Amino acid sequence: MSGTSAPTRDAMHADPHIVGSYDPSRRWLGLATLAFSLLAITTDMTILNVAIPAMSADLQPTASEQLWIIDAYSLVMAGLLISMSSIGDRWGRKRMLMTGYVLIALASALVLLAESPGYVIALRVLLGVGAAMVMPSTLSLLRVTFTDTRERATALAVWAAVAGIGAAVGPLLGGFLLETFHWQAAFLVSVPMMVIAFVSAVVTVPESRVPEPGPWDPFAAALTLIGMSTTIWAVKKFSEEASMTYVPAWIALAVGLGALSWFVRRCLRSDSPLLDVTMFRHRIFSAGVLAALVASFSMSAGLLLLAQWLQLVNGASAFESGLQLMPLALAAAVTSLLAPVASERIGMRSTIFLALFVTGAGMVFLGLRGEDLDLTSVSIALALIGAGIGALALASSMIMGGVPRSKAGNAAAMEDTAYEFGAVLGIALLGSLASFLYRRELGTPAEALVLGQEATEAARDSLGGAVAVAEAARLPDLAVRAGEAFTSGLGVTGLIGGAILLTFAFVVFALTPKGTMLADLEH
Repeated sequence: MSGTSAPTRDAMHADPHIVGSYDPSRRWLGLATLAFSLLAITTDMTILNVAIPAMSADLQPTASEQLWIIDAYSLVMAGLLISMSSIGDRWGRKRMLMTGYVLIALASALVLLAESPGYVIALRVLLGVGAAMVMPSTLSLLRVTFTDTRERATALAVWAAVAGIGAAVGPLLGGFLLETFHWQAAFLVSVPMMVIAFVSAVVTVPESRVPEPGPWDPFAAALTLIGMSTTIWAVKKFSEEASMTYVPAWIALAVGLGALSWFVRRCLRSDSPLLDVTMFRHRIFSAGVLAALVASFSMSAGLLLLAQWLQLVNGASAFESGLQLMPLALAAAVTSLLAPVASERIGMRSTIFLALFVTGAGMVFLGLRGEDLDLTSVSIALALIGAGIGALALASSMIMGGVPRSKAGNAAAMEDTAYEFGAVLGIALLGSLASFLYRRELGTPAEALVLGQEATEAARDSLGGAVAVAEAARLPDLAVRAGEAFTSGLGVTGLIGGAILLTFAFVVFALTPKGTMLADLEH
């Protein structure tokens, strides 16, 4: 018996998509490398928000340039995820991963030469390209490295937990760095992280590609780049303008949806499509994508609004607010590891339902506190939201295991796209709603005649503007009223966001096949 056990174990973890020799015993070290890569990417996504004020004071960007500094990263990454995943399937996923490491490290280091907003925008574009190389590669490599269903579920749970932790650590790390160093440190911190990931990947991560993948379709790649980037830009502009009458956004939305429709038709008619859209015929896969989108929707909006409340209403510094957001990350880390165990007891359908339900309950709790919101209430809400999002790590198992192994790259790209698009929608829809409610609640400040039109509009435009105006004009009552207006709007937004999540809990429950267990997913 002992003579056959070792080969059986190796065979269980061997994958025909792995190129060359690979010791399966290294798979957990490989997971650590890939998780560390993801931590660097997700931290980089949120750390800039803390650095923007210091950067703006140094480089003096216009309002438009500042928006492009923020948006360029996500627009480029979202537009290239599917294309980079497809190239990785052909060229080599490890090779794509390590090229992404190099590009991110190089772009981050070049910030030392930054003297203009346009230069920083260009760096953010390069960082977006690098992130599009790394993100789907991490998931694809996990899929082919862990072929045992339960081990893969654990690995994907770790992946999801690290994603949540990185999103929360970004503001915390940014606040710490900016209290000591120049704003460029928010970029430079990625350099040593990428060097460590590169060296580790050489030893612990296998090369993987799809055998005989067929020709690559550059026209389809252009369609997905145009479609995703313009659609996301349109959604962002509707949010920024707080109006649905902004004509350029409607034009961009029409172009984006048209390009995406053309892309889908082209993929359906192709013998070797850039993205196999027939994956959505698998109900488990579709339910997982929807759950991932909704999870990102709630977490992005919740972090954005609560970070503002902690700093501008509750008076926390950037570093303190990062610490106060940690209940979300800690709860997500715990439940992401418990979710696979729970799914084996009550099934994936019930576990996913409970995850979405708990996330929605956290948002509703936030809303019910209303004007009585305090730090304790925020911590409880964050813990509930984090617990639900952590359990939604199962969505990764549903996506990556709900389709054949040969589609790992496509599945990874769709999951990353769902998370990215969910974040954009969450910030745009719930963020816009919160802004509208803030302006309506605040109304026209009584100090308008003293402040003048420009300062009055700045105070009505955002909570940050109101606090800045109040400090400059020495009008503490204005800051108090603005904080109350924001808190009131946050409460209503929490109730509406929670209702959306609770509704989608039932939708995903209905979409997930009854009796689905981890063992039912593709090996």
